[in-house]
Amino acid sequence: MNLMNFQIIDFLKEVLKEDIGRGDLARDIIPNKIINARVIAKSEGVIAGIEYIKNFSYLADVKFDFNFDDGDLYKNGDVIFILSGNAKDILSIERSLLNILQHASGIASNAYEFTKRVKKLKILDTRKTRPLLRNFEKYASKCGGVTNHRLGLDDCLMLKDTHLATFKSIKEAIEISRANIPFTTKIEVEAETLTQAKEAMEAGADIVMCDNMDFGTIKKVVEFRNKNYPKTLLEASGNITLENLKNYEDLGVDAISSGAIIHQATFKDFSMKIKG
Repeated sequence: MNLMNFQIIDFLKEVLKEDIGRGDLARDIIPNKIINARVIAKSEGVIAGIEYIKNFSYLADVKFDFNFDDGDLYKNGDVIFILSGNAKDILSIERSLLNILQHASGIASNAYEFTKRVKKLKILDTRKTRPLLRNFEKYASKCGGVTNHRLGLDDCLMLKDTHLATFKSIKEAIEISRANIPFTTKIEVEAETLTQAKEAMEAGADIVMCDNMDFGTIKKVVEFRNKNYPKTLLEASGNITLENLKNYEDLGVDAISSGAIIHQATFKDFSMKIKG
C-alpha cells in the first residue's frame, strides 16, 4: 500500500462516517450473503474516481473488477465495474461509492471538454474547490487532462491584488518575498494592467498572471515578455469558459486557468444493479 492509499483511505473513512452515522439501519434486515453487482453508466464522458473506489476493499468485504481506468472515455450503457462481496457491506457503501464516481467523472468530463477546445495552451485548474475536497477534485480534473495549478498556499507564492495592496510596490513585494520564501519556490504575480505586468517581470517574477485583461492588453504583455523576459511564464485568467476559451489560443500566453473546470462541473449519472 503506497502513501496515496493511506490518504485515500482516510478520506473514505470520513465519507462513510458521514453517510452511515451511528449505523446503517438496513444491515439488520439484509441477508448475510455474497452478492454480485454492476455499476452501469447512464451518461457519457470521462471516468474518474476509480483510484478512490478501489480502496473501499480495505474498509468493506467487497472486491472489484474494473473495466475502465481513470481518464478513459465511456458511453451510456457501459458496465464500469463489477463488484462482489457481502450484501450488507455492498449496500452500505453504495451511495458513497456512486457519489465519488459521479462527482469525479463530472469534473473529469468537464476538464476534458476544456482540453479539446485548444491545442497550443496548457489548461490549469484553480483553488476554487469545495472545502475539504481539494485533493479529490483536483485529482478528477487531472484525470480529464487538465494540469493542476496550486494545490494550496504552500506550493507557490502568488501575490494577488490583495497582497500587493499591503506593499509600496510590486518590486518591494517581490524583494521581500525572495528573502523569506524557500529557495526553490516560484513567485507568481497577478497583474491587471500592462504597467503592473511590466513591473512584475522587471522585478523578477517567475510567472505573471494576466488577470481579467482584454485581448489587446494581453498581446502587449506577450510582446513585452518575448522581447525582454522570454523565460517568464504568462498565464491568462478571469472569466474563462468553454465558450470563450478558443479566443485565448493565439494570444501567446503559456497557459490559461479557469475555476469553471471544477466548480461548473455537474454530476454524471451511474447506477448500481444487483445481479440475480
